[in-house]
Amino acid sequence: MLQTQNVSTAASSDARISLHARQLSMQLQLLRERLFSPSSRKMLKTFTSGEAASLVGVSDGYLRQLSIDGKGPSPEISSTGRRSYTLEQIHELRHHVASVKPKDALTYLPWRRHGEKLQTIAVANFKGGSAKTTTTIYLAQYLALQGYRVLAVDLDPQASLSSMLGVQPEFDLQEGDTLYGAIRYDDKRRQLKEIVRKTYFAGLDLVPGNLELMEFEHETPTALIEKKTPNSEIFFRRVGLALSEVEDNYDIVVIDCPPQLGYLTLGAVCAATSLLITIHPQMVDVASMSQFLLMTSDLMSVVRKAGGDLNHDFIRYVITRHEPHDGPQAQIVALLRNLFGNEVLAATVLKSTAIADAGLTKQTLYEIERGQVRRSTYDRAIESLGAVNGEILDGIRKVWGRA
Repeated sequence: MLQTQNVSTAASSDARISLHARQLSMQLQLLRERLFSPSSRKMLKTFTSGEAASLVGVSDGYLRQLSIDGKGPSPEISSTGRRSYTLEQIHELRHHVASVKPKDALTYLPWRRHGEKLQTIAVANFKGGSAKTTTTIYLAQYLALQGYRVLAVDLDPQASLSSMLGVQPEFDLQEGDTLYGAIRYDDKRRQLKEIVRKTYFAGLDLVPGNLELMEFEHETPTALIEKKTPNSEIFFRRVGLALSEVEDNYDIVVIDCPPQLGYLTLGAVCAATSLLITIHPQMVDVASMSQFLLMTSDLMSVVRKAGGDLNHDFIRYVITRHEPHDGPQAQIVALLRNLFGNEVLAATVLKSTAIADAGLTKQTLYEIERGQVRRSTYDRAIESLGAVNGEILDGIRKVWGRA
């Protein structure tokens, strides 16, 4: 009798978990429809003329004169005479000003030029809670706001990055709509350009993720044993080969790696020109990162012996969820700076209720209006994020040989 009851309970648990998954997915869909009605899709806010001028790098008066003269995109003008621009219009302004001032075109339209290689940045750490996805989306959006053509790649089967960028994996994706579709081993393989999708955030495209990415982890050992593919397409080259199909369309690729050191992460590391390793300055997280670095080093040496290219332009450690006045955290940050020197970014991402509150509605601080959270909290968080992302952008520009 007891054995029968245990079997029945196990079957019941399977059914309950399946039911819970369906119920949660449906509620998430309903929540999205409420938040982003009527189209059920995210839309980006508009920017004031002052914000637009700051992003383009001109004065507000210059934009006002353009509007009066009927040049460039036409802003939306409120009943009180306030002008506002969409991000698409801000990008149009960049093109217009660059054409008017060709000697300073690189200042206003910073796309990579001939001879400047595509920058692919992998954001990695196999410790959960290190703010890896948060770091990825804020970096990708920051770069798009600065006028770069950015591709975000979600390699995490949990697909948090995709959700933040307006894609709900359970409803919006079909088979092969993730990077797995471009790196799989069978004849269903697709070109990456068929998978890339535009987002509501102009200048930022997305390769979404979902659970099918795990198929690559399951299939790669079999492919290695059976030698299904030529050495030029061995697993650690496949991510890079897929990205090479669309590299002419972008300046920077940002990859959100899964929280594990598997074949997908190794593929991203091999495809990357630079690495960002996120660290939450707690002892348990630092101890975990120590193991991560040891394992990564061992696996990368194996990949190098197999012919993998592991020459990165830079490796940087990003301190996340930082509380500067916390004594133990201050000691850990000091330890990391003593050990790794300038490879630890000088700026840190501060722990902020503003970032957390925006995330509750799957938004970032770059998307919400300043008045939605307390101004001082918002300004402090934005300054922190801008400093971190600005340092990373400086590293990219240095690789390109720019001042």
